[in-house]
Amino acid sequence: MSVNQQAHTGPPYGQPQPAYQRYQQPGYGGQQMPGVPHSQYGVYNGPMPGYQQPAPPQGYFPSLGLPSKGSPVSLNSDTSSLAPNFIGPLRTPPTSGAPPPTSGALLPVGQPAYNQFGQGDVQNGIPASAVQMQRPSVSQPFIPGSTPTSISQLSSFQQYGPSPTGAQQLTNHMAGMTIGSVPTSAAPPAGVGYGPSTSVPPASGSFTATGSGLYTPYSSSQGPRPASMTHGLPPTSLSQGVPLAQPAFSGPPLSMQRLPSQGSGYAPPPSSTGIGPSNYPSTTGAPRPSTMQSPPLSGQALAGLPASQPNHLASPPPPQQAMSGPHPGPPMTGLQGPPPPSTHPSQPGYQIQQNGSFGQVRGPQPNYGGAYPGTSNYGSQPGPPPPPKRLDPDSIPSPQLNELPPQQKPRHRIDPDAIPSPIQVIEDDRNNRGSEPFVTGVRGQVPPLVTTNFLVKDQGNASPRYIRCTSYNIPCTSDMAKQSQVPLAAVIKPLAMLPTEETPPYLVDHGESGPIRCNRCKAYMCPFMQFIEGGRRFQCCFCSCVTEVPPHYFQHLDHTGKRVDFYDRPELSLGSYEFLATVDYCKNNKFPDPPAFIFMIDVSYNAVKSGLVRLICEELKSLLDYLPRGGNLEESAIRVGFVTYNKVLHFYNVKSSLAQPQMMVVSDVADMFVPLLDGFLVNVNESRAVITSLLDQIPEMFADTRETEMVFAPVIQAGLDALKAAECAGKLFIFHTSLPIAEAPGKLKNRDDKKLINTDKEKTLFQPQTNFYSNLAKDCVAQGCCVDLFLFPNQYLDVATLGVVTYQTGGSIYKYSYFQLETDQERFLNDLRRDVQKEVGFDAVMRVRTSTGIRATDFFGAFYMSNTTDVELAGLDCDKTITVEFKHDDKLSEDSGALLQCALLYTSSAGQRRLRIHNLSLNCCTQLADLYRNCETDTLINYLAKYAYRGVLNNPVKTVRDALINQCAQILACYRKNCASPSSAGQLILPECMKLLPVYLNCVLKSDVLQPGPEVSTDDRAYIRQLVTSMDVAETNVFFYPRLLPLTKVDVDNDALPAAIRNSEERLSKGDMYLLENGLNIFVWVGVNVQQGLIQNLFGVSSFSQISNTMSTLPILENPFSKKVRSIMDMLQAQRSRYMKLIIVKQEDKFEMLFKHFLVEDKSMSGGASYVDFLCHMHKEIRQLLS
Repeated sequence: MSVNQQAHTGPPYGQPQPAYQRYQQPGYGGQQMPGVPHSQYGVYNGPMPGYQQPAPPQGYFPSLGLPSKGSPVSLNSDTSSLAPNFIGPLRTPPTSGAPPPTSGALLPVGQPAYNQFGQGDVQNGIPASAVQMQRPSVSQPFIPGSTPTSISQLSSFQQYGPSPTGAQQLTNHMAGMTIGSVPTSAAPPAGVGYGPSTSVPPASGSFTATGSGLYTPYSSSQGPRPASMTHGLPPTSLSQGVPLAQPAFSGPPLSMQRLPSQGSGYAPPPSSTGIGPSNYPSTTGAPRPSTMQSPPLSGQALAGLPASQPNHLASPPPPQQAMSGPHPGPPMTGLQGPPPPSTHPSQPGYQIQQNGSFGQVRGPQPNYGGAYPGTSNYGSQPGPPPPPKRLDPDSIPSPQLNELPPQQKPRHRIDPDAIPSPIQVIEDDRNNRGSEPFVTGVRGQVPPLVTTNFLVKDQGNASPRYIRCTSYNIPCTSDMAKQSQVPLAAVIKPLAMLPTEETPPYLVDHGESGPIRCNRCKAYMCPFMQFIEGGRRFQCCFCSCVTEVPPHYFQHLDHTGKRVDFYDRPELSLGSYEFLATVDYCKNNKFPDPPAFIFMIDVSYNAVKSGLVRLICEELKSLLDYLPRGGNLEESAIRVGFVTYNKVLHFYNVKSSLAQPQMMVVSDVADMFVPLLDGFLVNVNESRAVITSLLDQIPEMFADTRETEMVFAPVIQAGLDALKAAECAGKLFIFHTSLPIAEAPGKLKNRDDKKLINTDKEKTLFQPQTNFYSNLAKDCVAQGCCVDLFLFPNQYLDVATLGVVTYQTGGSIYKYSYFQLETDQERFLNDLRRDVQKEVGFDAVMRVRTSTGIRATDFFGAFYMSNTTDVELAGLDCDKTITVEFKHDDKLSEDSGALLQCALLYTSSAGQRRLRIHNLSLNCCTQLADLYRNCETDTLINYLAKYAYRGVLNNPVKTVRDALINQCAQILACYRKNCASPSSAGQLILPECMKLLPVYLNCVLKSDVLQPGPEVSTDDRAYIRQLVTSMDVAETNVFFYPRLLPLTKVDVDNDALPAAIRNSEERLSKGDMYLLENGLNIFVWVGVNVQQGLIQNLFGVSSFSQISNTMSTLPILENPFSKKVRSIMDMLQAQRSRYMKLIIVKQEDKFEMLFKHFLVEDKSMSGGASYVDFLCHMHKEIRQLLS
């Protein structure tokens, strides 16, 4: 079957039947695809002509005072004295005619929740309605009236007080007003959002009847489609400098609205606004960068709330609207829109949005105490379908610094509330996409964000828990990919754990003949293979080769060309599944033995003195009952062995027939061997008594040791030799405390040198001292020996070198600097328990196959590669990811799309040889706009961080940082040049899907690896570098932009977390407590003015000064607040692959500097830019590229 026959959408999965033609998936070039029933979670994608429907707001929700994901955000000053995250009480709309307050821009409840434009705007890849509408070109004649109009100049006004009568009065009225907003290139959906079209009176008879309810579809003959036609959302624009908060207006409050242009130019405001006239181009055809607030023209209706346009997509003005002369600007055609919204009477129960994007600050509004809390869905409309990935960005206009009058220059600052907020984007995605299951039956769908809790229904494409891509719509040609600079990459987590509500991959057993594969490229049978000749042969979807179907696998086809056993076979209907491998897939053509675990414990002076040795031995007694079982085995098949070491190695015979364990010492570390075979690796249950006796004796045996010199490489060599002798794969758990300086292979010297930072030699700090460990790693991979390393350093340990074997064998490193029993015990034991218990695939090989046109060219992660295609892993656990970059080697076609198949061959913990297969189909595009509309920023940042962190091995850190900035500037400049509507160079325009790229990129640039502060050790940098390289997208998301929760806002009766706030010191209030988590640490920050009762309830002490910052866990207190905070922490810990260390930070104490390091929107101590400054810097870079 062909790829575009998305086969797996049928009755067993509750999908509509093929007969539901009106919901069919549109083709990828605008044509209808044959016989594709649409997923039941598809989206209503745009009004048909004559179809009118009010819709709830796009991405805006009750009780959220934050602007939504794609909404314009208003620039506000901190005029309110409330805590930054306070969202205020819900209120009904005011009726006085005063606009709602503007702290947090509001979307109109009636904002269109579906896509009124053409094929490229398909919501997250979910199919658009069958009727395709083309986008208009920006310069086309306008249909309803004869006057050509610049969209950016279309206007509507709100009436406050008497109307001005002439141009002069209008100009006077503008003095002291603020600027903000950008031209956009689309009209709002007609009539949508303000009730049925019948309730919209025509403005002075200037609109035809169709204007209130109909769209004219655009034909492709009307010129190229501008890319930024989107779902009613303005482009994000930012000008280089914005004057600081202006004084609050003394006149009536003004809403941000557009002014009509007079003649062909634009009247500049008097200079008292602090904005020079140079900011307004007066050439005909040039869109102006910003809109003004103003009272209405005479003759306009005033009723209740000022009704503004949904999200400032301008609608065509009525011809008689008090304007003289033609409008400058690009004309538009084919758009018939409603009358200017300000002529609508305000519909009861709808809160209307402040129009204009990121405007300047306004004074507090009358009758409102604080931040406006957002609006409920007044009325009873159904919730919107999951939101489209809107393309049009948000805008932050502001005047250029050099255009400001001299007295204005010192006040150059952008209001942080006006720039895209990660918190808002996360919140909107949760609300829009958290309720419906994500059904994978449709090609090229962008999944919900990693921060959204959602269920996945596998219907032919792998779950995003297994594979996430930087873009789900990839360019058809390499030229287009080069032009956009968007890297095409997939972050693959082959053994990811699924939530309990989702079914793990089915295991398919094809008997002795093994899995069905393509004869030529060896791809495995999958849903995209097409059966031909009545089912006797199949055509490979990757290489197009035709292969005979083996007789035992033959099945007849139904009338659609699908096999009749389609739904009975996971490999034909699901995106992820497993095959039982035959003996041909095993080493030496024999089935493997179950793997073994070897525990190797450092018994040097430091380890014994700190209590570490005793702690490990006590824990192992109980932990050995929880080894992974695999399948439904009653007990684990994994055998265990024990070694202790300092500068010599001690092996232990724990054979079940012995009364006491026996120790054998190997002191010739230069020529390592294993002194015993029988009795070293044993079954836990058989040898339980001997093992318990050994673990009791080890701490006593070494209690008086004075040995401080250590070996390291011989320890790994010993474990490797033991696994070789036993002919099995396995894992070494090494507990190690100090630099191996004893005479032995792999001996290291202390080479820590902070003076190398910011020099060309800095890269040597990340490189291993010697090749010895790389060669050892190679031997380990060949045997399937994975190394997990638990480090407890009190000084420099050279993680960059010691970590090489761990890194290349697919293992994990855990690091506990200055280990102390009382503070670090809980974290270490939790990490150890999880590490021992988690599912691991041993002796694994992974290969990624792609359909013709692209190929995998680069790989990132903890693994070894001996050739260019096979990723070899001694072990791969459920937390590790492999990131794969793809490049074009031919043209792709929009019709067939692109396919990936990831195949992982591994040995399970029960000793079973298996193949795990993940398939994913992606769309291909010939328009850059479609690429930018289907990107995923979180995955992009994950890839860029890994790319940069590998780059520091061979390049100066500054070079790596500059390359990152340059690549992102090119990505955004390409969008600005090819996809955004024309606007002033003074505006930064970001694609909707990438509006968080600057803030997240800045976090990567400020990270300890790329910009260390003086307190960051060389070891820490090497450790973080290795850690991030195999992180998944959810982990990098919270690692680079930590989650900050206000604890004083928790609702003790509700399971929900309090709404997160942005990572900036100005968001913190002295009277509150906050929790910050980044996947490695949890901070609890306590303000100096926190109520005594809260301190008593959480810490069990009576005052701020008595809080101890050495506690590693919160005391267990019997009160609702304590229970709630501890349950939040437990929930966060459960989401992360490592146990996070708790650090209590009292305001103004020594730990506060460390805490502030994670407030990533602020300037960092090490010289990292604040978010606002970096946004300005990115804007400058983009302008340079464009000019």
